[in-house]
Amino acid sequence: MYGRAVALGAGTVLNALATETGSAFAIDAETTATVELDDSEGVTGSVAEDADADTRLIERCVELAIETYGDDAAVTGGTVRTESDVPMAAGLKSSSAAANAAVLAAADALGADPDPLEACRLGVRAAREVGVTVTGAFDDASASMLGGVTVTDNDADELLAHGDVSWDVLVWTPAERAYSADADVERCGNVAPMAELVADLALDGRYAEAMTVNGLAFSAALGFSADPAVEAMPHVAGVSLSGTGPSVVAVDGPGGEGLDRVQELWSERSGRTWRTTTRNDGARIL
Repeated sequence: MYGRAVALGAGTVLNALATETGSAFAIDAETTATVELDDSEGVTGSVAEDADADTRLIERCVELAIETYGDDAAVTGGTVRTESDVPMAAGLKSSSAAANAAVLAAADALGADPDPLEACRLGVRAAREVGVTVTGAFDDASASMLGGVTVTDNDADELLAHGDVSWDVLVWTPAERAYSADADVERCGNVAPMAELVADLALDGRYAEAMTVNGLAFSAALGFSADPAVEAMPHVAGVSLSGTGPSVVAVDGPGGEGLDRVQELWSERSGRTWRTTTRNDGARIL
C-alpha cells in the first residue's frame, strides 16, 4: 500500500501567537511525502535532508490517517519519508507542509479521497499532540493545503477567509534557526492590539499592508531586528518576519521590480536570499 503527496511552504501575513487569529500565503516551495503501509508495529519516519531530524510529527500524521481513513485491520504501521525544498525551522511552515503531505500520502495509500480541510485538521492535531506548535498552526496548514492566502481562527480551527494572491516573493533566510514551540507566547501577547489591526486589514483583503504591520510588531516581540523589513518597505507591497522567524519575506506584484532592489540589499547579509512566487493550487496527491 503505497502513496505519495506534495504540500506547500508558506509565508506569514499574521502571526497567530497573540490572538489565535492567523493568516498565511502559500509559496512555490514543496515538501513531498512517500508512505508505505503494512502490518508492522507502528510507523517509522525519515527526513531526506536530515537523518537526525525529529520524525514524531510525520509519524503521528500517518497514524491518525490510518485511524481516520483505514478500514483494513491488517494495516497497523509502515514508513513515511519526506523530502523538501522548504527550509526547516526557518518560519516558512516546513512542519505544516510535512504534516499535510504525510496525511495525504497516507490517505492515498489507503485509497481514500480526503476532504482537504479535514486532512489539514488531522495534521494540526498531530502537531499539537507531539508539541511542535503553540497555536496548532491552522493558518499555516490551511495555506499549505489550500494554496492562496487564508485567514483562520486557530483556536477553533476555523477558516475565516480564503483567496488567491499573485505575488512575486523574495525570502531572506539567515543561518540561525527558530523553533515555533520555543516562542515567547507571553511577550507576543503584548502586541495583541497590533495583531487585531492586522487581522482587520487581512479580512479586508489588504494582505500586503497587513503583513508589514505584523512584521514590525512580531520582530519586536520575538527579538529579531526589523532592519531587513525597513530596508524593503520603500520598494515592495509588503514585508514581514515569517512565522516565529528567522526568515523575512517580501512580496510585490508580478514582475517584482521592487524585489530586485531588495534582493541587492539582502544579498549583502549573511544567509541565503532567494526568489519564488505564490501558489494558488495547494497540496495534492501525486
